Amino acid sequence: MSRERLKHLFRDRALQFGDFTLASGKKSAYYVNSKKVLFHAEAITLLGELLYEATADLDFQAIGGLEVGAIPMAAAALTAFHRHGRAMEGFFVRKQAKEHGSKERVEGQVHAGDKVVVIDDVLTTGGSVVQAIAAVEAKGAAVLRVVCICDRLQGAREALSKYDFRPIFTVRDFGIEPKQV
Repeated sequence: MSRERLKHLFRDRALQFGDFTLASGKKSAYYVNSKKVLFHAEAITLLGELLYEATADLDFQAIGGLEVGAIPMAAAALTAFHRHGRAMEGFFVRKQAKEHGSKERVEGQVHAGDKVVVIDDVLTTGGSVVQAIAAVEAKGAAVLRVVCICDRLQGAREALSKYDFRPIFTVRDFGIEPKQV
């Protein structure tokens, strides 16, 4: 039920049609603007529960991903883990290391030897999530699973072939057939 309701909210709030250039550099006739959903009370609560369900079978210490999209996602997941009585840490990966302070790229509690789940909102080629994975692996953490809200089905699965990749939705769930490049 919560997956269907979140799908409805995404279709109504996040899906836009027009002429867009994606983070991957690809052109697209549609755009999934997750921020139109990630800052909606019901949607973020549902998403937290779905992220919990997508990872509850794992023994891991932290969940997070690349700024900006993964920040509200991690907060939602942490809230759901707490509701289920499970301790969990969150983190986010900066696109670039800070020039001041700790100069860290990974913010939060991720240590060598930790097992983590990396999350992202919308994946096209997977380039952004691969950056986040590289940063946490550079700290010595092991990525057990990668979860995204929506896979545009344009190369992310292939880019993440060595990981357990689980999208909550694909663009086909929204009635869109991806163009193969």
